[in-house]
Amino acid sequence: MAEYKIVVEKDYLVFCCGHFITYSGTCETLHGHNYRARVELEGGLDENYYVWDFVSLKKLMRRLVDEMDHRMLLPLENPALTIRDEKGHIHVAYKDRQYVFPKADVVFLPIPNTTAELIASYLLGRVREELKAAGGGRLHALAIEVEESFGQSGWCRERFGE
Repeated sequence: MAEYKIVVEKDYLVFCCGHFITYSGTCETLHGHNYRARVELEGGLDENYYVWDFVSLKKLMRRLVDEMDHRMLLPLENPALTIRDEKGHIHVAYKDRQYVFPKADVVFLPIPNTTAELIASYLLGRVREELKAAGGGRLHALAIEVEESFGQSGWCRERFGE
């Protein structure tokens, strides 16, 4: 039985973001990456013999990465951080470190840390919901890669109906 897969990996699926990661009682210094996203879809063919239409998948991915481009990524589910909104500014505290960002420059992510793996997981959830709403019932698997620098990336992959 044949298996089908499509991959979208474009130069314009890049998003430049600031972030920091907390781990083992410490916090990285504030820094950023020129992230690049890649998506893979596996599934049966539709009536047009597509796993999924490339044009709509490219538009979806472009919209999602554009939402994060040139922003500060903050994890909402990180218990080590205190985040509060005060008069249009986001105050973030980690132990004795304090950061303040304009609210318009921040993207809040429903994840515990802004690792490449969890950013990929976040994007996967967004893509999954949109594809499902658009009739993606024939899909078998979805994977998202988030490259934070050349040769260094995190993946999240999900199989459906298994």
